[in-house]
Amino acid sequence: MRSINVSRIVDESKFNRFHGLVLFLCAFVIVCDGFDLVIYGSVVSVLMEEWQLTAVQAGTLGSYALIGMMFGAFIFAPLADKIGRKKVIILCVILLSLFTGLIGLAKSPAEFGIYRFISGLGLGGVLPITVALMTEYAPKSLRNRMVTIMMCGYSLGGILAAGLAIFLLPRFGWESIFFVGALPLLTLPILIKLLPESLEFLLAKNKYEEIGHLLAKIDPSYTPQTSDRYERVMPKKTGITVTKLFGEGRAVSTILFWVSFFMCLLMVYGLNTWLPKLMAQAGYALGSSIMFLLVLNVGAIAGSVFGGWAADRWNTKKVVIFYFILGGIALTLLGTHPNTIILYTLVAIAGATTIGTQIILYSYVSQYYPIQIRSTGLGWASGVGRIGGIVGPILGGFLLGAQLPLQMNFLAFAIPGVIAAIAVFTIREKKTVREITLERPEPIEKL
Repeated sequence: MRSINVSRIVDESKFNRFHGLVLFLCAFVIVCDGFDLVIYGSVVSVLMEEWQLTAVQAGTLGSYALIGMMFGAFIFAPLADKIGRKKVIILCVILLSLFTGLIGLAKSPAEFGIYRFISGLGLGGVLPITVALMTEYAPKSLRNRMVTIMMCGYSLGGILAAGLAIFLLPRFGWESIFFVGALPLLTLPILIKLLPESLEFLLAKNKYEEIGHLLAKIDPSYTPQTSDRYERVMPKKTGITVTKLFGEGRAVSTILFWVSFFMCLLMVYGLNTWLPKLMAQAGYALGSSIMFLLVLNVGAIAGSVFGGWAADRWNTKKVVIFYFILGGIALTLLGTHPNTIILYTLVAIAGATTIGTQIILYSYVSQYYPIQIRSTGLGWASGVGRIGGIVGPILGGFLLGAQLPLQMNFLAFAIPGVIAAIAVFTIREKKTVREITLERPEPIEKL
């Protein structure tokens, strides 16, 4: 009988087609989340005119999905640690796709808000769980890069939403963009067939045959045998999972992660909701104002890819702090009415250091918590962050309603970046469960 350390095989594996498949499927799910990030900001000006909404009312309506996302993260992330990540990801994709499509049938703000809230439940749950699954399967040397590349789907979804809005809005109305959001329902059979279940969940259920099959894909040099027994890389789960986020000296850092997520998502959702409107008030046409959303999310992709590479090469914490500070500077300068080239450059930098920083933060958190509470840690950080996401659009609505100078509006979104940088700087890093596991004197065999 051989004792196989699952974590060591995953950590030391080389990138292959299986890793590429998991990366592609997880990235696709994140694209759906990113599509929702920008879709409301793309149509908010049209809705304000059609339904005679004030800026505050429009900001509040935009927050309904974020309230759903907050509850979705709190509910579904711990559930994934209990019943398996694959099952919950599939459930969340159904919720977010079905009810995003139904938004296109809404005839009033109230109906619109109800559908947005329910779709938000799925959106809030799917993001942290997908990050946890990708982290679990990524080789150690590529973990930050694979998570950040996957999370680029967030910005790709935003680019898709903005691009479709420019094309569809004048031709088919705002409803057509939400109908596109229902298309992921067609991909459910592919996700059900190809997306792997969490190894941690399979270990907890003693599904050794399935574990062996997956490990052979992760590392082709490993040949499973019926007598193989697989080492659990985590202690058995006891007690309430959420309380473990505050155990073993993690309490202060957990709170600081929540603060950084809150501030980051306030910036992200505030900008993606109100950037077109702010630019329209500055004198740009609606089409060119939506173009700023495209630039924002293109910048996010560049920032995410570079940030993931930098985090693997240097230090994730330092990269996150640098990004937050740079983002605050870029947002402050956006309010100074620069020329067109500098303006687009600053918008791209703002995307790289707000959306991009959020993506790196997910990778940072996913490696901070032990595997048995990883989805919960990500889910609660994301859930608290969604409160910031709720505040962002509402804050933007109040700022627009107050008719403040453009510089003051952007400064209001820059200050949270400084607060987040301070919070991340104060986080105390601990050993991961993988490092602790490898110190145990138990016999381990790696093929």
